[in-house]
Amino acid sequence: MTTGRATPAEDACTNALPMAALSGPVGHAVSRVARLHRTAAGKALREVDLYPGQELLMMHLWDRGAVRQTELIRALDLDPSTVTKMLQRLEQTGHVRRRPDPADRRAVLVEATDESCALHTAVRDAWSGLEEHTLAGLDPAERTELVRLLAKVEENLCRETADCPDRY
Repeated sequence: MTTGRATPAEDACTNALPMAALSGPVGHAVSRVARLHRTAAGKALREVDLYPGQELLMMHLWDRGAVRQTELIRALDLDPSTVTKMLQRLEQTGHVRRRPDPADRRAVLVEATDESCALHTAVRDAWSGLEEHTLAGLDPAERTELVRLLAKVEENLCRETADCPDRY
């Protein structure tokens, strides 16, 4: 039953500043753009039968060849159970193969299969399309400037968190 009076928590929320004012216009814009980009990437990846994040795992394997599962977990900065689930799905679709590491039978090596070559092309095309969609309306100089500015922002955040992931 309501009394018609606002609670202190409701008053605080009603009188609160908009989120953009709390986080700053840049933080709010980066958050919105990242969310929209993630959504668009998910849509593009669904068209090639991948879930978001699986393409990054595959890119790592295509770039580096067979690696230990623990390296994938570290490189992707994901929970081990998440990487295990991703690998199970990719193994079921024939894109990756897992086998014991001959140097340490307790470790597991993961590698892209020959069958994943078609997926490589599809992922490259999906990301190229996403890039063009994302940057539509920006001229070459603006695109270069955006990349330069985002690299500076990334460096600031890396210094702040002391935790910069590998770049793909």
